[in-house]
Amino acid sequence: MPHDTAALVEALATALTARGWMMASAESCTGGLIAGACTDRAGSSDWFERGFVTYSNAAKTALLGVPAELIGTHGAVSEPVARAMAAGAVQQAPVQVAVAVTGVAGPGGGSEAKPVGTVWFGWATPKGVDTECVRFDGDRAAVRQATVAHALAGLLQRLG
Repeated sequence: MPHDTAALVEALATALTARGWMMASAESCTGGLIAGACTDRAGSSDWFERGFVTYSNAAKTALLGVPAELIGTHGAVSEPVARAMAAGAVQQAPVQVAVAVTGVAGPGGGSEAKPVGTVWFGWATPKGVDTECVRFDGDRAAVRQATVAHALAGLLQRLG
């Protein structure tokens, strides 16, 4: 499986176009970098429909329908919120698949339970929503870049 972002986007474009599917991103800690990586490729409008940048908790609720109580109970960086973000993106956009990310990019904001580099992923496909938690090392830029690559690779894998 390709590891660099451009190769991942190329493979994802091919997989989605072959199915006639569209995708959306729902991003918190990456602030639109997944959408940016996808739309760096010419012709991305054939398979990339939209990106939701839901950095604040209020945006997660307003744009993706993530219940405020869910965020209050589990925190924004959690499995239930990543799952709800991915599901919400598919509900709010005319797409078949979506990827969602919520995490602690740093350098501040971490805790013992959720240290800097902790990212929850959600992938929504017609089969349902899968989630995963990964802890990345490095500074803010490294965590965000690793998150983009893992999000794209995870979606590509689920299209397999």
